[in-house]
Amino acid sequence: MIAIIIGLIVALIVFVVVVSSIQQHKEKLEAEKRIKVAKQKAVIDESEDLIFNLSNLPNNPNIVKILNLRSLNAAKAMQELMPEVKGIKKRVQELQSRLKASEDLAENQASVDENFTLPDNEQQLVGILQCIKKLRVVLKSEQNKGALDAQSFTAEDQRLATMQLKINIESLVKRGTQAFNKEMLGSARQYFEKALQSLASSTVKNEYVATRQADISKQLAEITDALKHTNAKDAAKKAKSEENELDLLFQPKKKW
Repeated sequence: MIAIIIGLIVALIVFVVVVSSIQQHKEKLEAEKRIKVAKQKAVIDESEDLIFNLSNLPNNPNIVKILNLRSLNAAKAMQELMPEVKGIKKRVQELQSRLKASEDLAENQASVDENFTLPDNEQQLVGILQCIKKLRVVLKSEQNKGALDAQSFTAEDQRLATMQLKINIESLVKRGTQAFNKEMLGSARQYFEKALQSLASSTVKNEYVATRQADISKQLAEITDALKHTNAKDAAKKAKSEENELDLLFQPKKKW
């Protein structure tokens, strides 16, 4: 009898341990699912933010299409992981409709590479540059996942790289011009030299780069001439001052 009781107790303990292990395993799987779902939601949120910030850049329907496809893929992954998530089915349908609309727009509307006016607000300018950098990271990620073909990636990344370069160069030229107009020639030269160096080291090689290199080189030559003139003028002024000091020192003393 005692052996039976001991056996039952042991069996109960084993049962409890097994049930507990199974429960812990289930909880671990659910926790991993929630983490994966949260990552996919973050992808959707990031894509939505990027689409919103595209309003500050020249029109590019291809980028919108890529971001909508990214969101749709993330929503489908969420649905597969946790189909019971409230509203996920409706969200997938909405993103499918949005993707279809962006695909139609991309087919009928070309990307615009026209120049755009730089905002005077420094914070807005930083925001635009951050948006472009994030877009380039996202495009590379989508290509690595196989969601974006190499040709499309290269075309869009090159377009964004050119835009990023233009913003950097035009910002430096703008600051250099402002410094030059204020007769801050040393600062102006630094801005233009930095712009010229950025153009020379850039992987982007097109008509814009060639034209800007010629323009900035010309502006640097003007600044160099102005600095030479200023330095000569300062040297003459200093020599005159020293000459006056010598005249005062060696002039005949007055008799009292």
